[in-house]
Amino acid sequence: MSDLLQVTDATFSTDVEASTGTVVVDFWAPWCGPCKAMEGVLTQVDAELADVTIAQVNVDENPQTAMRFEVMSIPTFIIFKDGKVAKRLTGAMPKAAFITEITGA
Repeated sequence: MSDLLQVTDATFSTDVEASTGTVVVDFWAPWCGPCKAMEGVLTQVDAELADVTIAQVNVDENPQTAMRFEVMSIPTFIIFKDGKVAKRLTGAMPKAAFITEITGA
């Protein structure tokens, strides 16, 4: 989808749960219109928030992780802080709203 960190069922534990800081995981699929609409937002947020990692999980290719986190609709964004779930968001949104949800500002 883009140059963002691509996470799989095999790498999720290492890439997300063992990480420190904030990781926003985008659960998406290539056929999802709202997911495609968020691609530009995610790329911009990744460039603007140096202390936040944006990662993506393709739900079609990585169903175990999607099931584990009960992802029922996409896009779903799960914000991890130091490896723990801090917040969950569903659906496309404007960049400013997305940044506010991530940073709490």
